[in-house]
Amino acid sequence: MSNLYKEITINGLWKQNPGVVQLLGLCPTLAVTTTAVNGLSLGLATALVMAASNGSVSPVRRFIPSEIRVPVFILVIAALVTVIDLSINAFAHPLHKVLGIFIPLIVVNCIVLARVESFAAKNSPVPSILDGFMMGIGLALVLGLLGGMREIIGKGTLFSGLDLVFGPEAKQFILTVIPDYHGFLLAVLPPGAFLGLGALIAVRNWIEIKKTAKTNAPTAQLEPALSH
Repeated sequence: MSNLYKEITINGLWKQNPGVVQLLGLCPTLAVTTTAVNGLSLGLATALVMAASNGSVSPVRRFIPSEIRVPVFILVIAALVTVIDLSINAFAHPLHKVLGIFIPLIVVNCIVLARVESFAAKNSPVPSILDGFMMGIGLALVLGLLGGMREIIGKGTLFSGLDLVFGPEAKQFILTVIPDYHGFLLAVLPPGAFLGLGALIAVRNWIEIKKTAKTNAPTAQLEPALSH
């Protein structure tokens, strides 16, 4: 069982990462990641929705007729997104104003429905909750990294907007990475999101290629010896 949980975690964070491997949920990935705080906030909200929706669907999956399973899944997801949306509005209203329509749009984020359909509808509750949460955390890491890259290059700061989550006293934790920086507009515009996401995908693929090369190298060295 521990191997199953380990595999689920690795898949969510690396092998099947929704942001840089499956390339699902590109709309919020490209639109919200103008800062690290915005990206991480929406990513964590998505992770909570995914964990809760997987955990809600898995126990009742045998009682849902296959003909209506997708509408039922969407109804469950919509109810959970409404709870998250109202909670952010109540406890972090300034952040809610920044994220705007992208919180309700979690309902139609294809990664949420994809994990409910492909994993939660076929597995028991605990692995399903872990799968949803780790997939969401994997997406949140991509959103946070992409937002941090765009924020540093575009504004020269990091964690700008932290006060939207934790109040005005959190402004002291905003970092000025590049002093007296006049900004680079392209980084905070949609083309900058495409370029940044492409860079993250390239780095991830490069790491995988290097890892595969290291794995195959000992095998290639043994083949001549075995032939003798």
